[in-house]
Order: sequence, then C-alpha cells, then structure tokens
Amino acid sequence: MIKANAELDCLGLYCPMPIAKTVEKMKELKPGEVLEILADDEGIKSDMPAWCEATGNEFLAIEDENGKFRIYIRKKEAK
Repeated sequence: MIKANAELDCLGLYCPMPIAKTVEKMKELKPGEVLEILADDEGIKSDMPAWCEATGNEFLAIEDENGKFRIYIRKKEAK
C-alpha cells in the first residue's frame, strides 16, 4: 500500500480534465510527495503514465477497483 500526501478526486471527469487537475494539484506538493488520484475514465490508464514520462514525475502504481482507478504519482525532485 502506497501512502499518499494528498488526494485528488477526478471521478466523473473525462479527458483532458483529470490531467489538467493533476497539473494544478501537483503545484501544491513538495518534491518527493505522493499524489493519489481517483478516476473512472478508462483513458487515465494510458494518459497518466504518458504525462508522468513527459513531465519527469514518477508514476508509481495504478489500482483498478471495478472501473474506479487509484493512481499514485510522486512529484519530481527539484533540480
């Protein structure tokens, strides 16, 4: 089980809103902190890992709970 520092509820939102809201929420986190995102848009399974790769944030895990997804990402360390 991954311990998150913050949670973001994106249930009922569809592309591109979960990514847009993640971008805003990540601004509130300190480097190294973990964000847990709740979503039910199937596209999040490919969109979030791609976003993490593009931004340098670390994609930690995705859990599928009957069509509801918990995604964990770690904010990249400051340079």
